[in-house]
Amino acid sequence: MSERLAAYRITDLDENDRPRERLAKHGAGALSKAELLAILLRVGVQGENVLQMAQRLLSHYHGLLGIHRASFQELCDQAGMGPAKAAQLKAAIELGYRLAKEAPEDRPAIHGPADAAVLVRDEMSALEQEELWVLLLDTRNRLMDVDKLYRGSLNASMVRVGEVFKNAIRRNAACILVLHNHPSGDPAPSPEDVSLTRAIVSAGKLLDIDVLDHLVIGAGRFVSLKEKGLGFNA
Repeated sequence: MSERLAAYRITDLDENDRPRERLAKHGAGALSKAELLAILLRVGVQGENVLQMAQRLLSHYHGLLGIHRASFQELCDQAGMGPAKAAQLKAAIELGYRLAKEAPEDRPAIHGPADAAVLVRDEMSALEQEELWVLLLDTRNRLMDVDKLYRGSLNASMVRVGEVFKNAIRRNAACILVLHNHPSGDPAPSPEDVSLTRAIVSAGKLLDIDVLDHLVIGAGRFVSLKEKGLGFNA
């Protein structure tokens, strides 16, 4: 349905129910997911106000993670969407991710595997293919950068271990933390994961760059290979 056929706007809602007014009065934290989406979407469609449209999208994609995981074209194909609204949603999600890395003085510190998992789980759990990322950390274990290296089936033979450390050496990182996702949702490490970890840890010792951990990210869960003693005792 074309956006030009839309008949319901935020201003058509009762003043006390308008998300923009509620945000101005109570702050963004007081709004529901549907209300926040409604502000981005601005306009509903015939027979469905913008808040109802936002609730429909959340229901169809089973929450924000599903919307994040949906392709640009899939969002465009939803009733009342189109390229403009799909772009707004994708841009808002990306801004939220980048905000966490914006200010150097506010860079998150990694004190354990859970800290790293929280940092990446929303984005990594939405990936449809395996990807290998490397967190570059300074001497205080604060995040310097996220290096997104490989996409596709991962194993020790196809991953060039030197590439894992390339930017760490260039940026003078004190240590790294390796992560990859399992699109199946099951974070149980495979024998290939253990073999790859062993190769990376061994290279880190030669380069004097500590490998803090290797995490496998699944759906709402993660596994630390270091905690499991897999690949770190070579």
